[in-house]
Amino acid sequence: MKTNLKNIGLLALATIVFASCTNNENSTPTPPTAANFMAIKEQGVKKNTQSFTATAGAGLITLTSAKGVTIKLDGNALTKNGNPVTGAIDIKFIELFDKGNMLITNKPTMGVMPDGKKSLLKSGGEFFIKASQGGVDLVSTGVIQLQVPVNLTGTMDTGMTFWAGDTTDADNLAWVNPRNAAGTGGQKDGNVGFGQNSYNVTFGSFGWTNVDKFYSDPRPRTTILAAVPTGYDNTNCAIYLSYDGEGQNALAKLDTYNPTTKQFSEHYGQIPIGLACHVIFATEDNGNWRYAIKAVTVQAGDIYTFTLAETTVGTEAQLIAAINAIQ
Repeated sequence: MKTNLKNIGLLALATIVFASCTNNENSTPTPPTAANFMAIKEQGVKKNTQSFTATAGAGLITLTSAKGVTIKLDGNALTKNGNPVTGAIDIKFIELFDKGNMLITNKPTMGVMPDGKKSLLKSGGEFFIKASQGGVDLVSTGVIQLQVPVNLTGTMDTGMTFWAGDTTDADNLAWVNPRNAAGTGGQKDGNVGFGQNSYNVTFGSFGWTNVDKFYSDPRPRTTILAAVPTGYDNTNCAIYLSYDGEGQNALAKLDTYNPTTKQFSEHYGQIPIGLACHVIFATEDNGNWRYAIKAVTVQAGDIYTFTLAETTVGTEAQLIAAINAIQ
């Protein structure tokens, strides 16, 4: 009798465990909050941030980044609250050369055209630099220089120019060219020179900078839309585009959302018809990334729909690898 009761108890326990596992596997994930989605993007920024200590007031400061970028700034041309700075300072630096890291930091390569619309840029590197002392941001009144190895993004392209990060919309960083767009919220001076094996970038203000040129395609253009699963919108997910055959240094984003149709849009009509590309859905899931990658060939007025069944949950490193594997 005891044996039978024991067996019945074990069978009941096994049934409960099995049911629990089955329910977990089939359960619908809860969409993340806006704060959770913002946090995972901030985690991507933190992962890509390099920290240096230097001395202000003692002449030229020269640093070398993890990827081999040479950073130079005039340590005698730094001010804090309008006053010259001396002594130890902290320098933060970010360098992005591949679309995987551009995605996890939410820093796509979308440039503002002279008419105010946005179109895809091909990048020779995205950079962020700032200096501080005692937690107070410093201002540069001199020249900041970056010597960027060309082989980090391919071969020398003399069509590259200087672009500055417009941070007016904090969640949709846009790149403005001081030669053809006024822009607000970012530095507007700067230049790109061409060394034997490097882009030599000069500018005057801390913040985001980019070495870029517009993606060129003679085909007719269209606007595309993307629909996401129920419970997801522009506060807790994002849609990106990776153009096939364009290497690692370009990433577009569908940066507008219609709450009525619940669709993301590339509303500028700049996507070439016939383009082979991958559409990417990205969101947060319990501290990891949930994502889906859809291979498509663009037709006029396409609408791409993502379902949760198409998504995968992975770590930051797994998402970067998956995005960079797109060719």
